[in-house]
Amino acid sequence: MKLSFDGGWRATVTDDPLRITPRFTGDSVDVVRYADVKEHERFLANTFGSQDHLWDAPDVLRFDPDSRGLAGAEFRMPYASGETSVRVPVLPPVRPGGLRADEVRDFRHEMCSVLCRVPGDTVLACLRDLDVLDEPVEACVGIAPDLALLVQDSAVVGWSLTDPARYLVTAYADPDPNPPSPATRRLLTECLDLLTAPVVDDLVDGDPAAVTRLRAADEALRAQREDRRRADALLSLIGTLMEDYGNQ
Repeated sequence: MKLSFDGGWRATVTDDPLRITPRFTGDSVDVVRYADVKEHERFLANTFGSQDHLWDAPDVLRFDPDSRGLAGAEFRMPYASGETSVRVPVLPPVRPGGLRADEVRDFRHEMCSVLCRVPGDTVLACLRDLDVLDEPVEACVGIAPDLALLVQDSAVVGWSLTDPARYLVTAYADPDPNPPSPATRRLLTECLDLLTAPVVDDLVDGDPAAVTRLRAADEALRAQREDRRRADALLSLIGTLMEDYGNQ
């Protein structure tokens, strides 16, 4: 299978998905091996593909220049500049597969603009735009555990993460190998509610009920004793909201 990305850039699906556990920081889903800023810089210097630049934040897909195989990826969550839809595309079964670039050339792949959520947030699907919902998703290419690219007419039109609570981390940390607690799953949904319309709009408007929800989520996460690493990730996720609106 050939896949096309933005700008006419193309890659071939292989039988070698990444054996890297995703990291869900809340702001992005990263499938990478680097553990700090210096390793991140080396990773970018030693690979090619799509990457972010100053004032520009596309999705990142990096490839090894020798094998042209996928080396890592970072997908951004479309909270601030995107839309949230309760409609979720019907997804076909995931086929595990890696990617091999057709040529050694940099490109730019636009981040998704639509977040689709299911009850309980057991799956997050991010789409290029709302038009994706008008046609069936033809294929799901599982490039890493529980992380798949969504394909229509051979074009990559989004991505999905299954069981996002499991992969919650702070920046550069490795995910906890233990299952997330029920409290963490509930608070992930509450935090995503706070970050998306209509609740985030109510926060901006200073609605007392929304501010109370924000403060309650912050307090619950600080008081949570089990699953601390994931609770800290969620605290970081709503940290800016607390700074901007939590003391109103």
